[in-house]
Amino acid sequence: MAMSDPIADMLTRIRNGGKAEFAKVDIPGSKLKIEMARVLKEQGYIKNYKFLEDNKQGILRIYLKYTAERRPVIYGLQRVSKPSRRVYKKSKDIKPVLNGLGISILSTSKGLMTDKQARNENVGGEVLCHIW
Repeated sequence: MAMSDPIADMLTRIRNGGKAEFAKVDIPGSKLKIEMARVLKEQGYIKNYKFLEDNKQGILRIYLKYTAERRPVIYGLQRVSKPSRRVYKKSKDIKPVLNGLGISILSTSKGLMTDKQARNENVGGEVLCHIW
């Protein structure tokens, strides 16, 4: 059966893996999900990620990061733009998440980037999710 929102599925797997204190989660791969994992790694929300080839679409393995008290670094995830309702923002309308404590991941004409990077480069785009 085809999945209607693969990004929401990715975020849910990361959220559930963090609550269950898994070391890693496996997600069906795609270019967009790999780019989202790259942004999460750059911002320090995950340890690492790896793309594993298989006979289908591949598997994206994300290694989750925890604090010294074994609490997940990713406290919350929220899908903003959905297949039924897309959310686009201009660069001047992009607001910080939790006064800068979190990030938004945007799909722009220059690729996937955080809300801060989009404001600095003066580009807008589709707001995929908020992470804090």
